[in-house]
Amino acid sequence: MSALPKRFCVAGRPVGEGAPCLVIGEVGQAHDGSLGTAHAYIDALAAAGVDAVKFQTHIASEESTPQEPWRVRFSPQDESRFAYWKRMEFTPEQWAGLKHHCDEAGVIFLSTPFSLRAVDWLEKLETPAWKMASGEINNHALLEACGATGRPVLLSSGMSSFEELDAAVAVLSKSKSSLALLQCTTKYPCPPEAIGLNVLGELERRYGCPTGLSDHSGEIYAGLAAVALGAKLLEVHATFSKQMFGPDVPASLTPEEIADLLRGIRRIEAMLAAPIDKDAVAAEMEPLRRLFNKSVVIATDLDRGTVLAREHLALKKPGSGIPAREIERVIGKKLLRDLPADHLLSDEDLGDA
Repeated sequence: MSALPKRFCVAGRPVGEGAPCLVIGEVGQAHDGSLGTAHAYIDALAAAGVDAVKFQTHIASEESTPQEPWRVRFSPQDESRFAYWKRMEFTPEQWAGLKHHCDEAGVIFLSTPFSLRAVDWLEKLETPAWKMASGEINNHALLEACGATGRPVLLSSGMSSFEELDAAVAVLSKSKSSLALLQCTTKYPCPPEAIGLNVLGELERRYGCPTGLSDHSGEIYAGLAAVALGAKLLEVHATFSKQMFGPDVPASLTPEEIADLLRGIRRIEAMLAAPIDKDAVAAEMEPLRRLFNKSVVIATDLDRGTVLAREHLALKKPGSGIPAREIERVIGKKLLRDLPADHLLSDEDLGDA
């Protein structure tokens, strides 16, 4: 298996080593089959600040059979899961309109293909990368079709073992496509203990490519933690409201939450990009250290010749005298002059007893 690149570009946007986290707003099925709603999500997510808006290109007859069971029977209007996928379809012309809208809004258009026909439709739109669902990891024919385009593949790993991931990566390594791997857990919503942030490091060590998180928690915290741990990609589901209809709503963020997430991510990246030298900072803060630190002072008026005991001393601001941490070396010393209460001791005040 050839070495995978640590950095590549999606529509001119760098992804991976040294690049900001690529944040993908996943519309998925949140449009509920409404083309107008799908377009509305583009504007909302662009305003929230995402880098890319992602859809799912479903063609029911190409990817499913009428016998497909419901994972969860969420739709009272669709007689079957197949009927639901049918209702989620858009035509090639409608997909072209969505792509054009993303271009105008300044966000990258992405859509997950679930069939070879869907790959063909999206390829005609020159979709800049392929976001592959975790359920397609064992669909090597689909992976090969995407890899054959030479465009980057962003592969979710939610339901796969490392053996299955190894096989999928081997398939894609034969192509000219760059690869990124996203940890995800196929639970909606995903509880904190199932997020699997530890897998980010495992994926990076095992495959050497950019890694990230496809988050289904419905909260901003997992995404922030993933970026702090070095995630180079983050995908979150979107919903206009937590009260909306749809299977992914409990696992989704509102545009307002996504905007908060983006602000947090960019601040975390600014922190990570600016390591500090603790000793240099301490030197820079010397005036404040003198103000806020404490010194060894005389607790009460004392006469010359007094041999200092602990009860003669106190620790008070400012920190421009003998540092508080050195009180033990002061105990047992003799005063060389009369000193008033609250006097900040210096070595010139002290002699050997």
